[in-house]
Amino acid sequence: MTLSTWWLFIVMTFVVSATPGPNMLYVMSVSARQGVRAAVAAMAGCMVALVGMMSLSAAGLGALLQGFPAVFDALQLAGAAYLAYLGVQCWRSPMPAPQPPGAAATAPEVAPACAQPPLSGIARQGFLVAASNPKAILFAAAFFPQFLNPSAAQLPQFAILLATFSVIEVAWYFVYALSGQRLSVHLRQARVLKAFNRATGGVFVGFAALMAAARG
Repeated sequence: MTLSTWWLFIVMTFVVSATPGPNMLYVMSVSARQGVRAAVAAMAGCMVALVGMMSLSAAGLGALLQGFPAVFDALQLAGAAYLAYLGVQCWRSPMPAPQPPGAAATAPEVAPACAQPPLSGIARQGFLVAASNPKAILFAAAFFPQFLNPSAAQLPQFAILLATFSVIEVAWYFVYALSGQRLSVHLRQARVLKAFNRATGGVFVGFAALMAAARG
């Protein structure tokens, strides 16, 4: 792999990672509701799943899924069902209790949305969000080989590409997380929080519908 090939990979990965998807939406929504520290846990869960899935693609699982489309369809439908479940949870998230008349004019605490678990739970949920799309395996199986030199050792080249992808992906996670943090002050208003919950839930359900419609 030449230096120019690596730079081409960087540019293409930068564009691909910037595209909004379930992972970015999850990181942003966690940051908006619980802060950047919680978003870092979400990022960790997403990255463990992505790195694992891309490593599996290098091991040949991508070819296996292509050879057995029924297995791929089942995994994709299961992933779509999880995203739809997450969307419904966001949509139905409870609102802050209204303050009684004459109470001190303090900002209400942001209500739990998308079921705010501890950091370990957030990481686990991030893992499931990222793992819900088996197309990441096929993407890696189709995308990464375009930048590999077949006459050189494959494993070191794959390790470089995977590390590069991970750095760019995490950088975009932070961009989305900081955007979510800027939204947090507005979420202290119940009507804004309700609209945000429903918009987030609707987008997750939309991702689920697209994934289910595109199976096979």
